[in-house]
Amino acid sequence: MNERLQGKTLTASALVEVPFHDVDAMNVCWHGHYLKYFEIGRAALLRAFDYDYREMQASGYLWPIVEAHLKYVRPATYGQRLDVRTELLEFENRLKIGYEIVDCATGARLTKGYTIQVAVDAATQELQFVSPSVVFEKLERAWAR
Repeated sequence: MNERLQGKTLTASALVEVPFHDVDAMNVCWHGHYLKYFEIGRAALLRAFDYDYREMQASGYLWPIVEAHLKYVRPATYGQRLDVRTELLEFENRLKIGYEIVDCATGARLTKGYTIQVAVDAATQELQFVSPSVVFEKLERAWAR
């Protein structure tokens, strides 16, 4: 790994308001929707270093999620404004992204977790055991700003 990237961190944040169609009869956000909120945060983080899904595809790599972990702390409810905070935890061999969903009004943590994505060569469908150089290049540019 490039020594200049060691110890660096990248974060992003995205605002979500829980829509009516995401809650159940008890006015509580259905647990599966938190992954959708993670996705909104993940997209914000990827855009922060110019490697959103279009750029991934253009670079010749697919990045499927191979693992997801969520810890529910408190329920989200209809109309609640949420801050989906993301942090790039690992990038050398995979993308491990950490998440924290907090209530915008109180700052209370509602959910936390992480996802892991791996690079797959789009042409050959071969798993890459080291992240492609494009990831390091884009991160270097983002941290130089």
